[in-house]
Parts: sequence; C-alpha cells; structure tokens
Amino acid sequence: MTASLAARREQALGAGAALFYRAPLHIVRGEGVYLFDADGRRYVDMYNNVPCVGHANPSVVEAMARQQGTLNVNSRYLHEGVVAFAERLAALHGPAIESVVFSCSGTEANEVALRMARFATGKRGVIFTNGAYHGNSDLVSQLTRVGEGQPANPELRAIPFPEMYRPLQSGVTEAELADAYLERVRLAIESLEADGHGLAAMIVCSIFANEGLPDVPKGFMARGAEMVRAAGGLVIADEVQAGYGRTGGWWGYDVTGFTPDIVVAGKPMGNGLPLAATAARRPLVDAFRARTRYFNTFASSPLQAAVGMAVLDVIEGEGLVANVAAVGGALKQALVGRMPRWSAVGDVRGHGLFIGVEMVSDPDAKTPDAALAAEVCNQLKDRGFLTAPAGIFGNVVKIRPPLVFSQIDAEAFLKAFDATVADLRG
Repeated sequence: MTASLAARREQALGAGAALFYRAPLHIVRGEGVYLFDADGRRYVDMYNNVPCVGHANPSVVEAMARQQGTLNVNSRYLHEGVVAFAERLAALHGPAIESVVFSCSGTEANEVALRMARFATGKRGVIFTNGAYHGNSDLVSQLTRVGEGQPANPELRAIPFPEMYRPLQSGVTEAELADAYLERVRLAIESLEADGHGLAAMIVCSIFANEGLPDVPKGFMARGAEMVRAAGGLVIADEVQAGYGRTGGWWGYDVTGFTPDIVVAGKPMGNGLPLAATAARRPLVDAFRARTRYFNTFASSPLQAAVGMAVLDVIEGEGLVANVAAVGGALKQALVGRMPRWSAVGDVRGHGLFIGVEMVSDPDAKTPDAALAAEVCNQLKDRGFLTAPAGIFGNVVKIRPPLVFSQIDAEAFLKAFDATVADLRG
C-alpha cells in the first residue's frame, strides 16, 4: 500500500516532492508527541516543530472548530479576537515591539519584514548568512545557502555564519573570533554602500537553525546588531524556528543576546493552522501599510486569532517553556556525556528542545559525515524515533520535538540513540 501511494503521490504532486527516510512513512494519525502509521505503529516525533503543543491538541482543535463554526472572514472587518491576539503577541516581545502584520507562512512574513526594512530606510541592501534559509518566494529564496560575498542579486551580501566548531580563524580567542566575523559584517556593509545600494537590513535566524545550530562567539550578535544600526540598517530576527518557547525562553534572540527591530514568527503559532507574523515598532508597520496597503485574504482572520490564542494558552497554562528548558537541558547534557564514547559524534549543540548532533568521520579533522547522519536517522526511525539530517553539510541529526516532549520520551530516545550508534560504529 505504501509503495502504491508513493507512486500515486509522484504522479499527483510531480517528481521530486521530497519524502523522509529510505522507506517512507505512511502517517495517518498524531497525538501529543506521537505519530502513528497505517499499520498502527507508534513513533516518537522528534522533528516536527509545527505542532508545538502536540499533535491534535484538544484545546487547539476545539478552538478551531468553535471559531470556524461561528465566523471566519477576511481582515477588513473589526473583530475583537484579532485585535486581542495581536496585542498579546506584541506584548510577548516587550515595549520595543508594538504592532503586527499577520500572514500565513514564514516566507510571507519574511518578505513583509524585508520590504518593511527597505521602506523604512530607503535603502535596498540585505545581509544574511551563507547557510541561511528564510523561505520560498522569489526574493526570500535568494537568501538560501549562497556562497559568501555577492550573490547574483547585487543588492544582497552573504557572510559566513558565526560558529565555534569550524571557526573562521583557528588558534584565536573567542573574542578575537567574534571580531573576525564582525569584520565580515563590516565589509558587507561597505560593499553595499560602495555599490550604491546602502544597507536596509541584516536578517538572521536567531539561533542559526539551518546553519546547524552553531555555538556563536560571545558578543557577536549584540555587536553585529549595533554595527547594522550604526550604518542605518535594521535587524530582522527570523524566529520561525527559534521562537515560541523552543529554546527554553520565549524567543531565540534572548539566547543569542541581541535586540531586533523586526521579528518574524511562523510555523508553531497555529499548531498546524497556517499562521505567521511580522512584528515591529508601530512607525515601521505604519509606513509599510501606507506604502503597500498590504492585504492577505486568509490572514488577520478570526480563525487565526482563535487558534493562535489557544496555542498561547496551552504554552502558558501547561508551563511548556519551563518543560523545554528542563527536558531539553537534560537531553543535551546526556548527549554531550556520550561524546567520549562515540568518536562519530563530533559535537552536540543547541538550546532547549532544539538540539543538533554533528556526525563526523574524523573527529580530529571534523570531517562532516552526511551519509552517517542519514543512516542514523533511518535507523532511529526503524526504532520508533523520527529525526532528520540538517545543517549546512547535511550531517547534523536534528532533534526538535513538540514542546510537550517529556523526560520519559527523552530517556527512551537515548536508549535508541545508543543502540543505533553502536550498530553503526560499534
């Protein structure tokens, strides 16, 4: 049945629509942190951050059904729920963030953020990292994993993402390494100004998730943000993966230590309902609306607001941010403790319930082993735990479960991880 469904899928969706795992899974149901296949086998979901409060969360399902059964219209009507949700979301950032533009995806929200920055500054240049991913639109997709320097679009500049594991310079202190990465920011700004584009914004995932969750040299983000603002640009924090409690705090930018001018959120906001947001100071949002008369048929809707509120209620009511900090911290510590045992594990990084296990073929040379990471993920799947390879080299086992992930689930995963690595490198 799975093989025939895969063949039908290719016909219906077109060849090249990606599937996880060597033997793809046919998933039919989810509950909490668990997924169930067509044969009734249960898997622990350690990958999907969209259902942040758990698959089929009853409170979210009830809010969705109730609102859809009452009213759902576009944004050009007054609705208390929409306004209250925007106010509550902005307040999660503090007084520097005042207003919100809702959309349906992280791609849309990042596009809004970039346009907002360009309107506010009157400049066009954008800085991003060489390992970034911010979405799929024509503009935003140009920021995806391009080589350092000047991409095909002359208004863009890629800089090396900051990291401690494979540093830009060896044999230097952490402070000197931060300076080296900041020098690349300075050179990118100078290049944009010399070419007449100027600097509109620097956009980063606050925890550099797609880059592989690197440990960032202390002070880089705060000083980089100051450098951007001194050049007249704005700092955009892409919190689509980093936000909503994922790191053990509400926002990833708190972990990496900087203050953004514009914040983008997405994926987990609706626990599966398409919902995203671009939040900023009111003058930035007002100027964007005045220039664009932005309208999104399915955004700023009563349905989005009801579901978004329900997700926040569950996160706060069930103490999930504290759960992430406790369970994620213990899981990371346990994985770090295994590094001396397994030479194939070159590094363990991350924050809260977003952890990356870097697989290497040579621990001294730190040689990325993408094939091993893929095999680890396939064998973990066979043992009932769902992960996937990630990172700029595709050699990082990504661990990113729903926020309701428990210590019991973590302990079961560790046994499966030990057995998997022993089988492959024992």
